[in-house]
Amino acid sequence: VQLQASGGGLVQAGGSLRLSCAASGRTLRNYVMGWFRQAPGKEREFVAAVRWSHSIYYTDSVKGRFTISRDSTKNMVYLQMNSLKPEDTAVYYCAAGPRTITSMIRVPLSYDYWGQGTLVTVSS
Repeated sequence: VQLQASGGGLVQAGGSLRLSCAASGRTLRNYVMGWFRQAPGKEREFVAAVRWSHSIYYTDSVKGRFTISRDSTKNMVYLQMNSLKPEDTAVYYCAAGPRTITSMIRVPLSYDYWGQGTLVTVSS
């Protein structure tokens, strides 16, 4: 499975970006798809995830601002980010997990495949 993330860039605080993750190699219909981010000097942290059943999970700091969605027919996952804040600045990674259980959905190690990351910079 190969994942290709795109859509990052420089945006002012309060602005919006839409990240995309294109998957290839096999269908990801039954996979958990997640977005993580890593700021300089910090550990990679969970942002959002969506199951094949469309159950959705968010970290508290992005609830109400970010929306994760998936199009299984196109093997695509999206992260719509609104009301961006400087603290959202990070490299954003998409990830896929064929066996990720709900209790581990926020743990990076529970995902088998990772994209290369796309940089999001939010200026104040």
